[in-house]
Order: sequence, then structure tokens, then C-alpha cells
Amino acid sequence: MSWLYKRKRSPYFWWGAHYRGKKLQKSTRMKQLRLAQKVQYDWDLKLSICDLSFLGKGIKNIPSKTSIKDMSIKFLNLRSRKSNNALAVAKGIINKLQEFLLLQKVKYIDEITIALLDKYIDWLTCAPKTKKNHLQVISLMMDQAVKEKIITENPCKAVTLPTITKVDKHRYLENEDLSVIFENSGKWDTYFKFLYFTGLRAGDVAMLKYGNINQDKKAIISLVRKSRRIHQFPLADDLIKLLPESQDSRSPLFPELCALTDRKLNDNLAKPRKYLQKILKDNGRPKATLHSFRTTYNNILRDLGLSIEDRQILLAHSASETTKIYTHPNFELARKFVNKIPEINGI
Repeated sequence: MSWLYKRKRSPYFWWGAHYRGKKLQKSTRMKQLRLAQKVQYDWDLKLSICDLSFLGKGIKNIPSKTSIKDMSIKFLNLRSRKSNNALAVAKGIINKLQEFLLLQKVKYIDEITIALLDKYIDWLTCAPKTKKNHLQVISLMMDQAVKEKIITENPCKAVTLPTITKVDKHRYLENEDLSVIFENSGKWDTYFKFLYFTGLRAGDVAMLKYGNINQDKKAIISLVRKSRRIHQFPLADDLIKLLPESQDSRSPLFPELCALTDRKLNDNLAKPRKYLQKILKDNGRPKATLHSFRTTYNNILRDLGLSIEDRQILLAHSASETTKIYTHPNFELARKFVNKIPEINGI
């Protein structure tokens, strides 16, 4: 879309337009608006077929047409500087965007508009929060295109996202839920019990090795991944019964879940999570997650009378020195409360 305007100290109408991230200006050499409009129409037509001959030699540094594929490769190379996880997430989202743009027959980065991105958001079949994550990554790529003067502005800034409705997905597990889960837990029985009796995050339990279990102290001594600190947790008697007496300290408790990277760990955790959700669904119970065991652990200890400060320590919420093993100031008292967590159907 071009425009005509007047300049100070110039008797002529001037023509202006944006082209591939650059603002173009040229005098029409016409004093009458009617004649200037004819020139405007002629130049707009040439611009639409990428004929810039009417600009003469005075216009320089007009960027070449940048394809979405080329911009995507450049952007993903930049994301690789952050982390492998950042690269993997960006790659998945950009591949999805390219799939959509191929359907729309859009090839170049400057053809991505607000309306097109609004259509993309509607095209995605994921949750509203995931759609927001998609747009954030695409916006980073478009910001890079603006920096490189391939486009003049980032269209992602004006895209309308669907409303994100908060749901209690990490809900408290009631006795009926726990009964259903442990009656049908199958090969995930021990893993679910560790979540229930320790309150640890799903990833931290998955990464436990036999060397983290101190049976003499009846404790788990392990790195909490979120805080990057080592903590000591009381080990419930019900869990001690499940552990073999002698095992290689380097062996993982849950070899099917333990992983070398966060991404692989998240992929592995999908197995018990989906299994748990299938159990609940098959028995007509509301949806929950592996983190629901942590919520339940906290609520049970609260109802047993353990103070919020004590529970914060047991849930590894408290700050500590990185190299220090952080434990409860009254470890035996904490163990007594943990052992009061009720068994469900004899678990």
C-alpha cells in the first residue's frame, strides 16, 4: 500500500511505500494531485511485480526476498546457542508453522501478516497455553527478521490469543482416587508409591539411584533438580519394604524413566502420566497428574498437623547453600509424620 504526500520546500507530490522491510520514497514530479495519482498507480503496478527500475540508481540496499525456510534455518541456529532444549522446542514449533504456511502457499517471511497468524492460532489443535507458547517462539523469529531489516515490524505483537482458563490439573487425590490408582497401578506401582510417600517431583523420583537411599538413616539424599540443591528426605517405612537389600549404588530405581537429558526425561514421564490418567478416566474420576501426588502429600501432612514451615522443608521449598545437604532440623519428627501418611487398601 503506497501513499502520496507533500514535503516542505518541494512543489511536487511525493510517493512512498514499504518494500521488503525498507521504506521507499520518490518524487512524482507532479504538482497536480490527479497527475500524481496516475504516477502512483503506475509505480504501484511495477512494485507489485518486483520491477524497481522506476526508482533509478538512487535507491540502495533493498533486501532480497527472504524465504521462510532460510529465515527458519537462521533462527534455529541462533536458538542452538541457548540450549538443546530451547532448540528442540523451537524446531517443533517452526516445523508446525511451516506446515501451515505450506497449506496457505506462503513462501516468504514478509508475507506473514497478523491475519495469517490469527488463522494459524485457530488452525492449531492444542490448548490455549500451548498456542501462546507457539506464538512466543514465532515472535522471537519475527523479531530477528526486524533486527535484520527483512521486515519493518513484528506482526505477532497484534495477534489475538484465546483466553487461558485456569484448571486445577494438579488436584488433590481423594481416597477414592488413591484406591483406584493403587488397585490398577501395574508396573508403575512402586513409582506411584514413591511419589505418594515422598512428595518429590516426578522427575526427581525418576532420577533416583540406589546410592541415594540410605537405609541406615532411613533417608533419601538426592539433588532436587529445580533448586539445584541437595536435600535429605525421610524415607517412609512402607518404601523401605519395597527396596532390595543389595543393589549397585549407580543403578537407577526406575531404569525405564531415568534419562540423561531433560527432554528425554519429560518424554519418559509421559508413560506413567498417561497410564495414571487412563486409570482415572476408566473409573470415572477427574483428570489428575503425577504432580497431584505432591499436592496430596502436602495436604495430608497439613491435616496431620505439620506446620507450613516444616512442610516447606520436606517439599524442598527452602533455600540453602548449593554444596550443603539440607535436612529437616528435627529429622526424626519429620519421619514420624511421614509414617502417619495413611495406607490405601493395604499399599
